[in-house]
Amino acid sequence: MASEGDRLPEGPAERVRAILERVIAKLGVEASVEVEEDGDEIVGRVHGDDVGLLIGRRGQTIDAVQLLCYRAAFRGRQDRKRVVVDAAGYRERRREAIERQAERAAERALKSGKEIELEPMTATERRIVHRVLKDRAGVETFSEGEEPERCVIVAPLLGE
Repeated sequence: MASEGDRLPEGPAERVRAILERVIAKLGVEASVEVEEDGDEIVGRVHGDDVGLLIGRRGQTIDAVQLLCYRAAFRGRQDRKRVVVDAAGYRERRREAIERQAERAAERALKSGKEIELEPMTATERRIVHRVLKDRAGVETFSEGEEPERCVIVAPLLGE
């Protein structure tokens, strides 16, 4: 049975804040939590010096915490919006790295005339690759494989 202290607040943004504060407390991470909400999404940011434990290997921990926040925020509710959890600017750095990787793969595919298989990525990361190369002349992208090993293939368009 949950105690009074374990109850989550009513509003989705407050729930995201409560979950993030509990997670960083349990991890023993010295950090602060900032939550912003707009019409499309709720963004929870964790600020601190040593948030690597929260990010985890290849972002697996922060992705799991993000899913947990989403599920808790909208449990029992019909209205839903995107929930993003970031720590120390990790999401922005990761997006930039994936964009660079996509551009390099496109160059290699065009130069070699062969398909280039990128490392397995989350659905969000794969969408970044598809978006970056959507209008790139001479290449196409598609996803292949089964989760969690699903990856993007950057392929040269033949006959162009």
